[in-house]
Amino acid sequence: MRIVLFSVLLLVSQAALANENYIKKPSPYSVNETLDRLTNVLKKKGITIFARVDHAAGAAKVGKKLRPTALLIFGNPKLGTPLMQSSQLIGLDLPLKALAYEDDKGKVWLAYQMPDYLKAKYAIADRDPVFAKITGALGKLTDAALKP
Repeated sequence: MRIVLFSVLLLVSQAALANENYIKKPSPYSVNETLDRLTNVLKKKGITIFARVDHAAGAAKVGKKLRPTALLIFGNPKLGTPLMQSSQLIGLDLPLKALAYEDDKGKVWLAYQMPDYLKAKYAIADRDPVFAKITGALGKLTDAALKP
């Protein structure tokens, strides 16, 4: 019974952290510094930075308040193109994105969609090695950006 309870608690906590569709990691840095650090890590690996969107600044332009929230759009056409060859509709979610935001308690988070979610969403069954490579890379790259 204890094993079952422990397993259920573990699954619930993992689901809360990943919310089934995305990974959310705590950052010891501000929103801007988090994305600056991620940008530097990505550039060192030769990954293209397409854009950075400051959602809080956009909200301020229309007289609204939003806690610090910014999006980084990045990718590697060597990995993204094969996915689009399998389903061009995945282009709605590519290039990849990472969101840094400050929650209502002042904690900063870095979040990104799980590649397996995109695989299922677009029913791509012929690119498992590509999805595995993207999953591993996202984990390592975001961890590198967040380490002290």
